Amino acid sequence: MARQGDDVYRLSFQEQMELIKLPSDSSAKKYMSTRSAYMPGSDFTKDKELPSFHKAAFGGCVYGQAALAALRAQRELEAEEGRKPSDRLDIHTINGFFTRPGVSDKPFIYSASPITSSRSFSTMSISASHPTSSSVTDHFSPSTTSLNSLQPPAFAALISFKLPEPDSAGISMQEPSPQQRFSSILSSRPPEDWPAAPPVDLEGVVSLVGDDQIGTFPIVEMKKVDMTFWNQDKPIYERRELILYRLLKPLSPTEGDGPNAHIAVHAYAADRNGLLMAANHLGLGWSLGRAASLSYSFVVHVNAAEAVLEGKGWWVQEVWFPRAARGRGIVECKIWSPEGVHVATEYQDGLIKGWEESDPKGVWKEEAKL
Repeated sequence: MARQGDDVYRLSFQEQMELIKLPSDSSAKKYMSTRSAYMPGSDFTKDKELPSFHKAAFGGCVYGQAALAALRAQRELEAEEGRKPSDRLDIHTINGFFTRPGVSDKPFIYSASPITSSRSFSTMSISASHPTSSSVTDHFSPSTTSLNSLQPPAFAALISFKLPEPDSAGISMQEPSPQQRFSSILSSRPPEDWPAAPPVDLEGVVSLVGDDQIGTFPIVEMKKVDMTFWNQDKPIYERRELILYRLLKPLSPTEGDGPNAHIAVHAYAADRNGLLMAANHLGLGWSLGRAASLSYSFVVHVNAAEAVLEGKGWWVQEVWFPRAARGRGIVECKIWSPEGVHVATEYQDGLIKGWEESDPKGVWKEEAKL
């Protein structure tokens, strides 16, 4: 666990999401991550005997970095076309697929290729692969990493970019914000007084390690609102979880990223614990065999400038679980600004399977991608 003085050190956006430009080929622009991806469950601070945890990296890391890599490829193409800054397109949707578990002892190599391009709307495909050889350090560089041989992609995505538009027609509609609908709960204490979101939000794990774990989750501070009373006696599809979050440190994105770096932060944070919270509500909090993201879509409803995390206000993730069947479950999440604006929506489909008696690893399987 990385430490700075006597405090647990948590990586900032600049540190966790840093990308290095690699030589491009005729079909793709390439980038490489420089830091180990966060691994849930690796950062518990209490000396207790714990079950064997998986070795898969946090999926939000490759998801958010893929969006940044695609954005930088888009910016390169715009520069080659001679576009002015006012003609730049911003991230509109991220539609990703997790194909292999990611690991933390290897960097991700991103390969971005344009599919379509126009003045107002473009699309880009991107894949993320690991080198075949592991690294002896958690800070990667091209000089210390063999890039000659790559594994099959661990992640693939289609990302769209759109030209910002003024609200000239005056058309804007949304449901009442969670700040309104759950005002009595949210106003019952200051945001910072809610407990930290658990490093692994599974009932059995929280019971073993305690509910006071902060962990080393990077980029954002996250708090979990107690929704027990509101959820009681409701069917699962009507229950809600509320997660509050804000930046750990101010963002200093690479020139050209601009507000889109903040979109990557939202997409990164929205992937945290969703399938595990679904497992709790489905009665698998003590008997989860496997939880693994399959597909994850993120849609931005506003211009990128409206997604910027500024000041000390807390953003809200409103999470619910509308469907589960055939070993899979759906997680939906709406991202709300501190002012109550519905900024983005996440839709995630993943494996959620209970433990089987024949499984010797029991509740938490090593290959499970939490």
